[in-house]
Amino acid sequence: MTEKDWIKKAKKGDHEAFAFLFKEHYPFLIKYLIKVTMNRDIAEELAQDTMAKCVEKIHQYNGKAKFSSWLITIATNRYIDQQRKKKNEIKFQAEEMSRKLKWQVESRNEEWNDVLDALSKLDDEIRLPIVLKHYYGYSYEEIGVLVRLPEGTVKSRVFYGIQELRKELKVDAKRTKVK
Repeated sequence: MTEKDWIKKAKKGDHEAFAFLFKEHYPFLIKYLIKVTMNRDIAEELAQDTMAKCVEKIHQYNGKAKFSSWLITIATNRYIDQQRKKKNEIKFQAEEMSRKLKWQVESRNEEWNDVLDALSKLDDEIRLPIVLKHYYGYSYEEIGVLVRLPEGTVKSRVFYGIQELRKELKVDAKRTKVK
């Protein structure tokens, strides 16, 4: 029996056909996902998720691409969705921490200003060099050593971060210079 025959049977709900297709394609899928994720556990989780999605969507497979290519498309989309979800969770956690910090500062009658609010919205890799440079006076070289990045990368992150802060604070770059 050919792969096309197994796919036809799987589309009709044949469990043996699904088992055959999974057995044939699972090793290939795992190898692909290990290269994408660089983590065997995540790769196996995604491969299982991909196979579950395959069962759900097998009726949409039209045979124009190889079955393995179709599986890679599903796996890639599942991986991208997973990364987006993680990024959103991290962003939510950062916002939650920022709100808690703001409350703690204000509850002690200390000042929480717009700059701190804007800083809290920056990614850590951008915020840290700005704080070290502009709040604590470290040189770009010193910051590079501290965060284990080339000096040029630190400069570009500070520059990019300052631009983002200016947008957030609606400050005109021509009127205000930030060292």
